[in-house]
Amino acid sequence: MDFVSRQKRKRSNSGMKKFFFLIVLLILVLGGLGVWWLNGIAPANPADQKTQTFEVTRGEDVRQIANDLKAQGLIKDPVIFYLVVKQQGIGNKIQAGEFKIAPSMSDVEIAKLLQVAKNDVRITIPEGKRAEEIAQILKAHFPRYNSSWEQQLVANEGYLFPDTYSFSKDTGINTIIATMEDNFVKKYNSIPNVGKTSLTKKQIVTIASIVEREAKFPRDRSLVASVILNRLNAGMPLQVDATVQYAIGTPGNWWPTLTNSGGNIDPSSPYNTYTNLGLPPGPISNPGLESLKAVINAPHTDYFFYISDKSGHNHYEVTSSQHVADIKKYGL
Repeated sequence: MDFVSRQKRKRSNSGMKKFFFLIVLLILVLGGLGVWWLNGIAPANPADQKTQTFEVTRGEDVRQIANDLKAQGLIKDPVIFYLVVKQQGIGNKIQAGEFKIAPSMSDVEIAKLLQVAKNDVRITIPEGKRAEEIAQILKAHFPRYNSSWEQQLVANEGYLFPDTYSFSKDTGINTIIATMEDNFVKKYNSIPNVGKTSLTKKQIVTIASIVEREAKFPRDRSLVASVILNRLNAGMPLQVDATVQYAIGTPGNWWPTLTNSGGNIDPSSPYNTYTNLGLPPGPISNPGLESLKAVINAPHTDYFFYISDKSGHNHYEVTSSQHVADIKKYGL
């Protein structure tokens, strides 16, 4: 073997050794990281189930919270806890307040627990509730509730976004309303084509509030919206039962069954969409994201009529004669 060949072979062997060395090093590094991660997310002391009081003060960031947890012996590694919180996407959901945490809890369990403080009230506002119904939900959970809360909620009808919220028990109505409305703005602005419609925000919310009450099933939202828009554009009265229900509803029966559509209410009432053209003065409920989407992105249809059968499913028609036939067909 000549000198050149020997040199090439030496370089080849040297290159292979470096390659295998790097592979082994990579395995060791990854293996070490894996062991570090698994050890770090495990409970600080699996045998200790006695809870400790842990306090998060308002304005504390995740790093400080992680260091405090470590200092109390509730987690093993503050860096890993920080990464768990970021992985879960809950950094901005951690609440100020007191929590009961045991060293036997894992990092993931602690991270979830920190979203609901001991003195927090967790409430869910369903889609399509009117302000007075939301007032009753708040009354059942907040010691500070008084009758003026309902008046303030009614003044913000339509913009009290349906969702699940966590508040301190001593939270006032101004903060509650501001939180709901901030959520509304965030969700509303996320809707595709929100800036491309000729409708005003108030019109969109008002129509969506009607859709929320008139569409019992998801597939009906966009079709109900299309009917409302078609009737508005054609200068036809909406003839919607839900607006009449809103006007005549009373405590304990906020959405009464109508025995005579439009006949249960003063003909001059602006909520009587059987005798008055156009939309009612404002929203009649608080619509969720899907109903808002249905209005902003309503399909183009030829429907001007719909009727709900006894199971709540809607049937759509183009002409009044077809609509009358549906009324007879479904026994309404």
